[in-house]
Amino acid sequence: MRKTKTAKVVRNLAALAIIAGPLTAAMATNGYFSHGYGMKAKGMGGASVAMTDDAFAGANNPAIAAWVGNRAELGLDFFMPSRESSNTGGASAKSDSNLFYVPEFGYNRAINDKLGVGITVYGNGGMNTDYPVNFFGGTPALGVNLIQLIVAPTVAYKFSDKHSVGVSPLLVHQRFKAEGLSPFAGYSASPGALTNNGYDTSNGIGVRLGYLGKINDKVTLGASYSPKISMSKFSKYAGLFAEDGGFDIPENYTLGASFQATPSVLFALDYQRIGYSGVRAISNPSGNLLLGKQLGAADGPGFGWSDINVWKVGVQWQATPQLTMRGGVNVGDNPVQGRDVTFNILAPGVVTTHYTLGGTYALSDKTEVSFSYMYAPSNSVTGANLLNPAVQDTVKMSQQALGIQFGWRY
Repeated sequence: MRKTKTAKVVRNLAALAIIAGPLTAAMATNGYFSHGYGMKAKGMGGASVAMTDDAFAGANNPAIAAWVGNRAELGLDFFMPSRESSNTGGASAKSDSNLFYVPEFGYNRAINDKLGVGITVYGNGGMNTDYPVNFFGGTPALGVNLIQLIVAPTVAYKFSDKHSVGVSPLLVHQRFKAEGLSPFAGYSASPGALTNNGYDTSNGIGVRLGYLGKINDKVTLGASYSPKISMSKFSKYAGLFAEDGGFDIPENYTLGASFQATPSVLFALDYQRIGYSGVRAISNPSGNLLLGKQLGAADGPGFGWSDINVWKVGVQWQATPQLTMRGGVNVGDNPVQGRDVTFNILAPGVVTTHYTLGGTYALSDKTEVSFSYMYAPSNSVTGANLLNPAVQDTVKMSQQALGIQFGWRY
């Protein structure tokens, strides 16, 4: 009876996360990827690929599912970005929306001592702006909204007492809309599919592969890799994104280690590489517009984002048998260059440093509550306006996030 009730609760929580996920949006932090997945990872600067203490294997490292046991997590992040754009021509505005709700859900089950399965539902990232004025001169007010939801069923297998591998098919759903881009209609291959067309959707299937190895009692190594995910095209925005509305998920991989320095103190370090250059809609230089390349064409203007390296460092302290405290730093490259700053008024993903705190309190031997806090100080990029080089454009961004997560062992 108890197992039946637990399974019912898990199914209901998963359904809630799946329904709620597409309704949220945010401008994420490492470019447009989130700085971490799961509140425990977020409290440690996102370091997670060699950690085995929650059910977010599908987002962090599929091989973890063989070690987690029977547990579930349901979390909600209150994400608070501040985005601002200005130019030397006298225009200045902040994006109106400053609070977003980002849910995430993880479930894991040990089939036996070697095999674990699970499912993770999470927001991969996104971008959002809604300025009360239009820097390009069009109507209505200027802005975009991109949402990415991933559902990741997972299976992992221990091929020895200390090593495991795992795989997570990634079922990806995207929603996007753009407003206020009508001044660029003359530069678009499909002006009717450029702007003000409401939400469009895109779907795709990818995969994440993972490895975890417990080298000894103190050192654990982890690695995960996801190749580029080919997504269906945003047909309503075929005149905006390169390749007739294409917006694929970039290739990304993470290498990491955790070190149990003392019985109560653990350190974790992750290195992540995100390959934005492999997605033309993201990486094509915006200056292609001046070369006669049309928006929506394969070589059409994009955001000019480059690949980025991200370093995530975290520490975990078992303060008492019930209380675990965490802290971390996440430092990544800025994908935005000054030459592309005009287009990135729409997507000012320019923050580079994130400071995090977190903790977990055990309510009982079966339940716990975790929290995380992230602060990303303001960073800005300035460059010549794409259409009027005499004017300098500046984009600026800072962020805060506060999250809570409930965990159950069963």
